[in-house]
Amino acid sequence: MFTGLVEEIGVLKAIGKGAKSAQLTIGADKVLQDIKLGDSISTNGVCLTVVAFSNNSFTVDVMPETMRRSNLKDLKPGSKINLERALRLGDRLGGHIVSGHIDGIGLIRTIEAEDNATWVTIEAGVAIMKYVIEKGSIAIDGTSLTVARVGKEDFKVSIIPLTRDETTLLSKKIGEEVNLECDMVGKYIERLTMFNKDNNKNGEINLDFLKENGFV
Repeated sequence: MFTGLVEEIGVLKAIGKGAKSAQLTIGADKVLQDIKLGDSISTNGVCLTVVAFSNNSFTVDVMPETMRRSNLKDLKPGSKINLERALRLGDRLGGHIVSGHIDGIGLIRTIEAEDNATWVTIEAGVAIMKYVIEKGSIAIDGTSLTVARVGKEDFKVSIIPLTRDETTLLSKKIGEEVNLECDMVGKYIERLTMFNKDNNKNGEINLDFLKENGFV
């Protein structure tokens, strides 16, 4: 688990590509403190496992499924990457609970300055948008942000100067892809309600149904 509060921006030092997979070596500093083999590091919002490390870098394997579902496939040596170590028990949860298992990819459609803030519009498909609510939380490339406005096919977030300076979000251009992870609460509620619906084939709400689903 992560908080969506990016600890530092790493730089991709090397990439080894398989037929559908990849191995990334990322230059970093802060996230290397007390690092161990097998540790999880959020890499542009994707939870990846450390398979090797040195004094100034760590290496992770990226499986084909992750390459298909994320923007990691577009990284090149020199690319900047948002990094966060896994949450420790007792840490303050300043962002929101982030699993590092992204739901899909969005596209940056507009970037507009307003005083000390910057508005970013992200376009996403219905599979993402159904979980996006105004004033709810979303992780964009691993950065915990509050949804400010919601449209039919896109949503807006407003970036403060600290987030601008400490993450990669505003270094991206219009049309670039970002990894998106929706708040997991909505996904669990959807799964629970659909599961109950599928298992109540006749659609009847009776005493047995209420007992089975914890209402009585």
